[in-house]
Parts: sequence; structure tokens; C-alpha cells
Amino acid sequence: MWASTDQPSGASPQFGRGSQVYNVIDTRQSYLQDVVVAGLRALGYDEQADRSTHFNYEMVALSPRCCADLGIPLSEEDRKRPYVEVSGRKGLGVKADDLIDSLIAKALEEVASRNTDVPAEQNRAVATQIATAALRYFLLKFTRNTVIAFDLQEALAFVGETGPYVQYTAVRASKVLKKLEERGEKLPDFSAELTPDALARQLQFEDFWQILLAASKADSALASALAAGEPSHVARYAFQLAQTFSNFYEKYPIIHEENREKKVFLLWMTDFFRRQLERVAGVLGIPIPPYM
Repeated sequence: MWASTDQPSGASPQFGRGSQVYNVIDTRQSYLQDVVVAGLRALGYDEQADRSTHFNYEMVALSPRCCADLGIPLSEEDRKRPYVEVSGRKGLGVKADDLIDSLIAKALEEVASRNTDVPAEQNRAVATQIATAALRYFLLKFTRNTVIAFDLQEALAFVGETGPYVQYTAVRASKVLKKLEERGEKLPDFSAELTPDALARQLQFEDFWQILLAASKADSALASALAAGEPSHVARYAFQLAQTFSNFYEKYPIIHEENREKKVFLLWMTDFFRRQLERVAGVLGIPIPPYM
């Protein structure tokens, strides 16, 4: 990223050569964005105007509860509203750094209480990853025409449609594979043991087929998001994928399965879920911590 400055700086890349330009500014700036495009056309830059897209979204506000968590004083009237619009003129707002610091502090409370034997700096690093996921997922899960009423407690929840829930599910999948090693067993050679015939036998079970189908839709979710210009499609798929694995995990005794072929298949599915969750989370800019 590059910012303008009044001081001399080193060489910068050439701008204006993008195949497509997305101006990510909220919908209240739509008129001004139209003026920019009209100005380009008036100067004869029709091609550039055609390649310029106002990637608009509804405003980002704060829930009254979030304002209370951040120490922002509200009138009695504002406390009853579904959301409080950020306004510099009214003095209602929060600095990005302060919001992130609050998210990290809240996440650290939870992480530290669950992992009392882990060094403080390590817990803080994990808390920072959780805070990152909470903020990014919350801002991306809403469609672009929906007002985002940011709520700190809701964003940080480990259950529900949140970034930490997606992280928690990916961590859980990884732990299953680690527990296998702790039992003195090695991860199977899936390509050798899970032959086409073995895979076909396991997929005769309708439940397994439906689970695998759900876990295989990452590409279509990404394509849908690109076509519609809606990042929320990817966020929703990440949540659905996490839900599917949670149900799978609760229903089948993955490590304790006695039938060897079925156990190898369940482990392969677990590993596939883990990789898909990490992949989709990566698209959303959500890191997967080593523990939670």
C-alpha cells in the first residue's frame, strides 16, 4: 500500500495500469464516485471509466452494547436504537487501533483462562489472531447493502457465525490428527490405503456423500462471490463448512473407529476439512492459531 507524503521518498511503482479498479467506499459516497467517473469520461478516458468500479457497502455503525464496552457515552435515546451511527460531528466514534486493542484484550482474557500453562506472550499472539478473525469476519459476513452494527461481544463469540468459530473448528480438526499421533499411530498414507474401490464403498453411505459434497464447494463459493461482488458468500460458506465438520465430528468416532477402511476414510475427511477450512479462511484474511 502507498500513501501520499510531502517528503521525498524512494521510487514508487507506476500507477494507473490496473486492469480493474475497485474504489472501496461506503454507499454514502456514491454521488461523488459518479462525479469521478463522469470526470474521466469528460477528459476522454472512457476505457478507464469503464474499468472503475465503486465497490460500495452500507455504513458501519456500532451496537449500543459495543459503545458501552468501549466506554462511549450514549444518550437514553441512543441506547434504545438498534445501532449508533458513527459521527465525527457528534463525537461518536472509535479509533481503529483502540477497537483492535479492545478486541485483543477481550480475546486474551478467554485464551489465558483456557491455557493457564502457556507463556503470556504466546497467548497474546493467539489472542491477536482471534481478534483479527473476529473483526474481519464480522465486517465480511453481511451483504453490501446491509448496515453493519459492529458488536464486540458478538464478533468474539466462539460459537455462532463468527471468525473465532471458524478458527476453533479448524483447530479442532488439527487436534484430531495430533491425537492420533499421541496414541502412537501414524497418519495413514491415504493414496495407498484409500483406493478408488475403498472410496466408492465408503461413499455408498448417503451421509458421507453429502458431507463430502458440502466440503467440496469452496471453488463454487469463491466463484459466486466474485461474480456477485459479495464477499459475504465466502464468509457464509466458511461458517457452513465449519458447521458441517462440527456435526461430522460429533457423529463419528474418528480415532476410535474399529473398521480400518472406515477409519482411514474418516481421517481423510478430517484432513480434507482442515485444508478446506484453512484455505477459505485464508481468502478471508483469517489466520488459524495453533490453539484456542
